[in-house]
Amino acid sequence: MRNFTLLAFLIFSISNFAQIKGTITDEKGNPLPFVSIFEEGTYRGTTSNEQGQYQLQVKEIGKNRIVFQYLGFKTQKITVSPDSKNVTLDVKLVEESFALNEVVIDPKNNPANAIIKSAIVNKKENSDKTGRFTADFYSKGMFKVKDLPKKILGQKVDLGADMASNLDSTGSGILYLSETVSKIAFEKPAKLKEKIIASKISGNNRGYSYNTAALSTYDFYDNTLDFDVKMISPIADNAFNYYKYKLEGSFYDDNNKQIYKIKIIPKRDKEPVFEGYIYIVDDSFAIYAIDLDLKGYRMKNEFTETMSLTQSFSYNAKNKIWSKNAQTLSFTAGLFGIKFSGNFNYVYSNYEFPASFEKKTFGNEIVSFEANANKKDNAFWNEIRPIPLTIEESNDYTKKDSLLVIRKSKKYTDSIDAKNNKFKVWDILMGYDYKNTFKQYSFNYQGLLNIASLSFNTVQGFNLDSGFSFKKENEEKGKSTSIGTTFNYGFSDERFRATGYFSHKFNNINYATIGASGGTKVAQFNSSEPITKLVNSVSSLFFKDNYMKLYNLEYAQVNYSQDVSNGVNLFAKVAYEQRKPLFNTTDYSFFKRDDLYSSNNPLDPNDFTIAPFEQHHLFKTGINARINFGNKYISRPDGRYNFKDDRYPTLTLGFEKAFAASEKKYEFERIGASLQYDLNLNNKGTLGMNFRAGKFFNAENIAFIDYRHFNGNQTHVGTTGRYLNVFNLMPYYANSTNDSYLEMHLEHNDNGYVMNKIPLLNLLKSTMNIGFHSLAIPDRKPYTEYTIGLDNLGFGKFKLFRVDYVHSYQGGVQQNGVVFGLKILNALD
Repeated sequence: MRNFTLLAFLIFSISNFAQIKGTITDEKGNPLPFVSIFEEGTYRGTTSNEQGQYQLQVKEIGKNRIVFQYLGFKTQKITVSPDSKNVTLDVKLVEESFALNEVVIDPKNNPANAIIKSAIVNKKENSDKTGRFTADFYSKGMFKVKDLPKKILGQKVDLGADMASNLDSTGSGILYLSETVSKIAFEKPAKLKEKIIASKISGNNRGYSYNTAALSTYDFYDNTLDFDVKMISPIADNAFNYYKYKLEGSFYDDNNKQIYKIKIIPKRDKEPVFEGYIYIVDDSFAIYAIDLDLKGYRMKNEFTETMSLTQSFSYNAKNKIWSKNAQTLSFTAGLFGIKFSGNFNYVYSNYEFPASFEKKTFGNEIVSFEANANKKDNAFWNEIRPIPLTIEESNDYTKKDSLLVIRKSKKYTDSIDAKNNKFKVWDILMGYDYKNTFKQYSFNYQGLLNIASLSFNTVQGFNLDSGFSFKKENEEKGKSTSIGTTFNYGFSDERFRATGYFSHKFNNINYATIGASGGTKVAQFNSSEPITKLVNSVSSLFFKDNYMKLYNLEYAQVNYSQDVSNGVNLFAKVAYEQRKPLFNTTDYSFFKRDDLYSSNNPLDPNDFTIAPFEQHHLFKTGINARINFGNKYISRPDGRYNFKDDRYPTLTLGFEKAFAASEKKYEFERIGASLQYDLNLNNKGTLGMNFRAGKFFNAENIAFIDYRHFNGNQTHVGTTGRYLNVFNLMPYYANSTNDSYLEMHLEHNDNGYVMNKIPLLNLLKSTMNIGFHSLAIPDRKPYTEYTIGLDNLGFGKFKLFRVDYVHSYQGGVQQNGVVFGLKILNALD
């Protein structure tokens, strides 16, 4: 009943508004895109689309004047004759005449500097005026691709049948088009509540768009703006450290306010800075408009070429507030000759500026959807949409929405699946996929020659995986079920091993998931697997280094996890494990064939006869709680989607117990905790922290497998983007403990704050990392590491490398080394 009442109210409200529409051009007849149009003295407004077309809802024709405002053109105010409820009004705008007083511009007397200084002094007052508001919000986003090839680096580009049909013969077209209409409440610095009334995605009848106000708030009154890095506002407190300014002229708007047009010029090219223009109002020194560009390399995003951000503000004489009425964000990007572009338009209207909000206005839920928000028909959208669709957008909706019924039909999906599911003889060797799109299940067979799984270790020699998997989904209810098995064969130990798993997720609300797994496999003594199969294979075959220490594990496990409250996730498991020692079975390598591998004993790499532990079995149970403080989430009819609040840390608490072992000495208890936090230092980078601590009980004679092992690295190769979970020069098992431990990792990435200022080195477009790592355990001197290095290294758009110099110290023993970070290896392994 409540939803029916709301819908009726919306329809009634729309029907009581009049509509003014038309096309806006310059004097030569060229359409003007993104012109701000609003009703004078109100906060009802819109913008024109790329073809200069607009439509504006007003309460009553003839009662007020309509304002047309566009950067570089004179503002026009037009009173519309009250002849009907729907009026067509085409407007021609005249270019603005900028006046520049005769002043001597020199470094010591630059009028632009004086204006910017005044804007900085007054920005808190101007920011506070719009620090608390409610508004109607509209967004439209489009993402396009041009010249998409059929293959990249020899691999077929598979967008899926639905997506591929959106492109023409040249591989160009609209990949994504979406709109939302919502009501928002906002309070600085970061409180937001958004209720989405209507949401639409071209060719998607679910239509839960991610175009939200939460992802489009860019406030130049703040010192920094959050893109891929913290970009420096042209009126930041320290803006003169980053920018030079030039007054290019001034003009008077329709309120007889003098507006200064100031060019923004970066002092250093590689800094996180904007370039373009900022328009400042005289007297109040509020922002009148923004017209700025962002270069991809300045954001440390090499794939983005240029991003443009424009904002326009309108003045309300009643409350003397300049408020943002429109924003446009567009970008171009490229890779492998493919061009991507996007354009996102935002309209803010019907502002109210309350003195305060009710206590429960804001909470952890930042976005919610009205029931049936994605079910609004075309008539509703044609009435409420503030920015008219372009011909291209209208055709995209028409084409994709008409094809949607066909593509979702069983006949169509079965025909596409039948084509893709054809079985070929060589699929026995190379693998096979089967999919039933209509019933939402799929089957995968990895093939007998699953080359991607090929690896080498001294226990199995070369070994290869194969296996089967099955997955069934229900997108509407958020359910999914997966079943699979993996077969592994070692060519040197001539042993076949197999594992299987089952997993079922019940919903997308609390993400309750139950799982079971079991079988036989080789496992690393450190269950965190500090050395990957690929890195170990290269280390062994090329350098005759044997770092991966393995044992045979036969196990059966049941686990369950779910979100028990906002930001709190629990994971519990119980498992049976039988452990058997393993020995080297091969001495093969590509090089250094006269050298010997170390043994498979992590306690004594030179002992080839004594096992590191005796064969035994036990049961283990454990429970872990992960707490994301300040967790935010979006509520959609199909699920709840969590967003970690970066202002707060993540805390993990754990308890583990071994019981019913083959011998009492193998039983123990362990408690542990970890705290991860990223301290945002604005334009000075990010300080990452990871603290871990734990304590064993009744563990004097437990198996070495159950010790607390720490992630060392003896390969001098880093495989992760950050080193907050690894000691870069520490041997893998040199400091393992069955007692208490305290582990600390600190790493500061300057995001270019230092490197951007160093001549020549700034050409690398790199970032500097400084790290400190420490480990404290009883009866042993602490282990410490200091690191300094460069990240974001590479060629062209591919910044995949990192180099660090590392100095370590423990008990009088010092080491120095260089770690080469190859972040792509983590994805390939």
